[in-house]
Amino acid sequence: MIINVHAGHNPDGKVACGAIGIIQESTEARNVKNEVIRQLNGLGHTVYDCTVENGKSANNVLCNIVNKCNAHTADLDVSIHFNAGAKDDTGNGKTTGTEVYIYSDNSKSKNYAQSVAMEIAKLGFKNRGVKVNQKLYVLRKTKAPAMLIECCFVDDKDDVALYDYKSMATAIVYGITGQQYIEPSNNTSDDDAATSGSETSVGDKDSIYRVQVGAYRNKANAIALQEKLKAAGFDAAIVKA
Repeated sequence: MIINVHAGHNPDGKVACGAIGIIQESTEARNVKNEVIRQLNGLGHTVYDCTVENGKSANNVLCNIVNKCNAHTADLDVSIHFNAGAKDDTGNGKTTGTEVYIYSDNSKSKNYAQSVAMEIAKLGFKNRGVKVNQKLYVLRKTKAPAMLIECCFVDDKDDVALYDYKSMATAIVYGITGQQYIEPSNNTSDDDAATSGSETSVGDKDSIYRVQVGAYRNKANAIALQEKLKAAGFDAAIVKA
């Protein structure tokens, strides 16, 4: 896919910098945006970062974001935001949650939006659903199908306690692509080298085909890779050579 991704608002400390609560929207939107882009790139997708860092006003930020998005022919525009208005600094044991905005029920982004909201909700956030909003400038003016993700509430203690940018980004990426990003192994020390490749046994109808992903001298590293593969939906077995 070709995807435009941006964090909403100017950076913290500048005009039009977004909501401020227990955490700050602009900072966390950029953390999530950067991780979303990293994972999408790692999965082989083409991603353009359309974030604006020096807008002169709220309107100027929006116009510049849209101009950056529309400079590319993309399959999807993704706007990363955080919500405010819960006013729950002490916590009530419940998250206020996540929601995703689209321009219309007929938008090609609707299925992506529903999937993203569902994946974020799996982290433990209340699913506030997919909502139509025809007033949001980014949804109105971008050429590609667009969605605006309100990850969670910056002024809800329960939301903030549950939130971390990596798991949020992973949920968004999986919601968009249906693909689970797996960190590449960096275990390359002299006494713990990983190898990759495949080995097959062929010949008759009873043949068994085996695919080897990695080989380690340290069992803990083998177990760690096995857990990543299982989390991604693959069967994985450890065989001692």
